[in-house]
Amino acid sequence: MKVIICGAGQVGWQIARHLAGEKNDVTVVDSNAELVRRATEALDVQGIAGFASYPDILERAGARDADMIIAATHSDEVNMVTCQVAHSVFGITRKIARLRAQSYMDAIYSDLYRRDHLPIDVVISPEREVAEAALQRLAAPATFDTESFMNGKAQLLGVALGEDCPVLNTPLRQLTDLFSTLRAIVVGIRREGRLFAPEPDDQLFAGDQIYVFSHVEDVNRTLDIFGKTTKKQERIVIIGGGNVGLAVALALESRTDRIRAKMIEKNRGNAERAADSLERTIVLNGDGMNMDILAEANIDRADAVLAVTDDDKTNILAAVRAKQAGCPMAIALINDPTLVPLMGALDIDAYINPRATTVSSILRHIRHGRVRAIYSIGDAEAEVIEAQVLSTSPIAGRPVRDIEFPEGVLMGALMKGDKVVKPTGDTRVEEGDVIALFCMAGDIPEVERLLQVSIDFF
Repeated sequence: MKVIICGAGQVGWQIARHLAGEKNDVTVVDSNAELVRRATEALDVQGIAGFASYPDILERAGARDADMIIAATHSDEVNMVTCQVAHSVFGITRKIARLRAQSYMDAIYSDLYRRDHLPIDVVISPEREVAEAALQRLAAPATFDTESFMNGKAQLLGVALGEDCPVLNTPLRQLTDLFSTLRAIVVGIRREGRLFAPEPDDQLFAGDQIYVFSHVEDVNRTLDIFGKTTKKQERIVIIGGGNVGLAVALALESRTDRIRAKMIEKNRGNAERAADSLERTIVLNGDGMNMDILAEANIDRADAVLAVTDDDKTNILAAVRAKQAGCPMAIALINDPTLVPLMGALDIDAYINPRATTVSSILRHIRHGRVRAIYSIGDAEAEVIEAQVLSTSPIAGRPVRDIEFPEGVLMGALMKGDKVVKPTGDTRVEEGDVIALFCMAGDIPEVERLLQVSIDFF
């Protein structure tokens, strides 16, 4: 498949990496020649330096015979015009655009994006994706990371193990015997900064950060086994009243359970806009790192603080200050993945990576049934891949124990029809089944071979 990706920032780069790795013909376009050079040197892609919305630039990028265009530049307007030019001049059939401004998103329910108006097939809103991720974190307060798979029937949980974890020093093989009815599997362990896929004889120790796949109905029991209590979040303080903070607050207000939220926003104009848009949320105009403002928001009585400004350092420091002031749970929005290792040392409970969230969302819309979702772990150290098993795949028709997965790969869940099951050695993988695999980065090419994604991919 021939794909043009407009924008070579973090989002565009990650999408190009995935699609080029699957042997698609990928061209990256960006007005910044240095970003284009970086992409062409690191990835198997072509690069064009220039403005993505210019017809002559798209012509040079091969738009005449392209199958898809993904407009992910930093400008909403450039992304929209790019899709229009791709449709009107070159007849590209599939167009995906990243749009950030909420007024454009409100119009998605009208006729704005119809083919005879502004032809965009899929609109991705990073703010809405991040707000959804934030709500998932709040729904599973005992985890530092969480993501849904298999149509919401399976969940990946990131759990930090404390001294009070009841199953410390227990081999994973023994856990399966102890909790035979539990539909959950430990697929990854981070110990002393190193992430790995565990063996059945590996034990769990205090300080470990583990990744567990669980059936959605067994999430609370799974967390309980690893020493985590699931307390309901009723009082939330949101630091940052921009698009993300406002989207989270609106989502919280729309829920049936009465959650009391307060918002702190430094910019007066943004604070007034948020106050006008919200009904029950109290909006305070001030600095989220100021202890007096935090005290005014009753941070010591809050169940959780969500720091979602557009500055990573502000989010980290505000989360730390809120914890110092007595808030039991802090979630921070982190754009720079190299800052993630600081989270544990600073006692920040969970983080949201907006770029990983956006990339996952775009990839989910690109794929037609084969690889259905990809979720990046840490600083691209590992990925969780949800894929449908093809008849051409070497794993089809074989029991799990006979499949030669690389050492860094574990199957976390398997869906037959609409039923999610915990895979065991005897479970037979059939054509049409959906599997979720935890894969260390170095093992991804071998997993792609086993899934046969490059043949009959779309």
